[in-house]
Amino acid sequence: MIEKNVLTDFCTKVSEPVIDPSTYVHPLAAVIGNVVLGRNIMVAPMASVRGDEGQPLYVGDDSNIQDGVVIHALKTESERKAVEKNLYEVNGRRYAVYIGKRVSLAHQAQIHGPAVIMDDTFVGMKALVFKSSVGRRCVIEPGVILMGVTVADHRYVPAGSVISASQQADQLPEITEDYPMRDINREVVRVNTSLAKGYLSVKKAENLVNSSISC
Repeated sequence: MIEKNVLTDFCTKVSEPVIDPSTYVHPLAAVIGNVVLGRNIMVAPMASVRGDEGQPLYVGDDSNIQDGVVIHALKTESERKAVEKNLYEVNGRRYAVYIGKRVSLAHQAQIHGPAVIMDDTFVGMKALVFKSSVGRRCVIEPGVILMGVTVADHRYVPAGSVISASQQADQLPEITEDYPMRDINREVVRVNTSLAKGYLSVKKAENLVNSSISC
């Protein structure tokens, strides 16, 4: 389902998702409102990307939004003024949620803005990122909770960790050559960009068949 948001007192502009033609959104996924999806993105069944409260939401090229992932955000407008505390600035623009390029959001992960996840980062199954910024080439292992922290580039967060203080985030281990999950994101991105292309090819073929039948 791809649709516009509704007007509310905290969202006074109706927006339609902007989705690159090379991105595949499964019919059982929902993309709503002020959302931008870049190139070659796979949006899997039961994913929910809702730019109808906090907005805008942005997902960069070659990223993937797997089954059951939720991307949402706290409101970014009140009485027609921006709620600055619920926005992150990236490259001179402000976002409720910013997901960079080649980011993997694994099954049932929740990215709740204000939140930023930078390029080439893996977010594991059932992880929660809330009011937090995650750097480049990080690994957020399954079941992690990040609340109100900044994770530096090239760090990993062990499975099941709850990181809610700056001191905890500053002490997270760096990814080294012997870290077993250091390359996990590369393969996950490869698989999901291939799936997006494959599903789009099937969809185009089906549309051609249906067009020829109707003629």
